[in-house]
Amino acid sequence: MYEHSLQAAEWIKRHCPKRPEIAVVLGSGLGALVNDMTEIQVIPYREIPHFPVSTVEGHNGNLVFGRLGDKEVMVMQGRFHYYEGYSMKELAVPIRTMKLLGIKTLLLSNAAGGLNPDYRIGDIMVLQDHINLFPENPLRGKNDDRIGPRFPDMTEVYSKRLRNLADQVAEEYHIKLQRGVFVGWQGPSFETPAEYRMLRSLGADAVSMSTVPEAIIARHAGLEVFGISVITNVAQAGEENSHKEVQDAAGMAQPRMTLLFKELISKL
Repeated sequence: MYEHSLQAAEWIKRHCPKRPEIAVVLGSGLGALVNDMTEIQVIPYREIPHFPVSTVEGHNGNLVFGRLGDKEVMVMQGRFHYYEGYSMKELAVPIRTMKLLGIKTLLLSNAAGGLNPDYRIGDIMVLQDHINLFPENPLRGKNDDRIGPRFPDMTEVYSKRLRNLADQVAEEYHIKLQRGVFVGWQGPSFETPAEYRMLRSLGADAVSMSTVPEAIIARHAGLEVFGISVITNVAQAGEENSHKEVQDAAGMAQPRMTLLFKELISKL
């Protein structure tokens, strides 16, 4: 898969002159950050060799280059999921392509279910740690030393430095932030009430069907990682879940998430 990432990176370099060091992955219903970018160049995933293609509603499926404030950034407007049928190796291609393009910092966002009884729909949770409950680790298989070490350390997956910067932004702009442990769930079915209780008993505060594989791949490649979850449904509500409701709730939180990311990026 290194060769696939290399070919994707070389293709992007030929078609885009921009060389940002910051990348952002936008989750379900959170694609509007690109509306605040200037000098943009949009590359559909389907045009990039070996890139997966988003199949989920709310994921636009574009790689967007441009400026956010005074910084050059690369934005994945939509991501890929294990439940779509992609292998973990295929999920690694975009993140490793970022590394080969010169990305040093990766900001991840997702729409998540709240497990912590103190959370409310619309809350933003900064990821302090995660639990991987996907069927496999994305680094399973022969290691490629050109990318990273065989046994990468995961003591601090989500950068303490970036979390501290996010706290500064939140205090300055009066953005309420929750802080918690995120759990990655295979999906695509939403969790049952019993599964919600199990995940909470494991120490998780929020659950979603993405992000964990990306974070592991990014740390293996030496990227500094920051992650947030927008809480779009809560386990305690006892109501049925739907993807539309997830998108609607994410949309309500988008202005705060966008402000947080813009100001955090400005401090990098």
